[in-house]
Amino acid sequence: MCNVPDWLPPLVMLNNHGGQWQRYIDAVYAVFYGDFLQSRPGFRGEPVMVGRQITGDKERTFWHVTSEGPVEGQRTPDLRRCERVGWIRPVIEHDGDPAVLSWPSQRSGRAVREVLWVRQADFAVVLEKRPRCWWLWTVHPTDREYKRREFAREYEDWIKSQRRP
Repeated sequence: MCNVPDWLPPLVMLNNHGGQWQRYIDAVYAVFYGDFLQSRPGFRGEPVMVGRQITGDKERTFWHVTSEGPVEGQRTPDLRRCERVGWIRPVIEHDGDPAVLSWPSQRSGRAVREVLWVRQADFAVVLEKRPRCWWLWTVHPTDREYKRREFAREYEDWIKSQRRP
């Protein structure tokens, strides 16, 4: 990660919490709680909401943005996502900054989603449009080459589609 925007806060690292998982996940949750439950970021003039449904002892959205896997309830913790939980709100709030590439994405006929990708930081946030608000859908570290290529191709395809008369 080079040339990471200076508006991104430091990563939340496991080793800064004595390597103790419970202390660490509580610290990660504290960041999420402050950024999305104590207050709400805005995106393009509308609030960004998170699911308040509790899974275990925390909101399902929290578990979704800090874990990976195709099946809800069977996802596994992802340290890269946990470390970057403090980046979600700043990425949303810096829409329009040259470091944030954004484009609409509609997959498999689902609702329209907006992808916000900070290529230099290898991190993307996905929001879903709902009536009068946006919904925090998920995040993606893009430090793996296949994921970086996927996002780059999607962004470039969107750019090309905007050039057509």
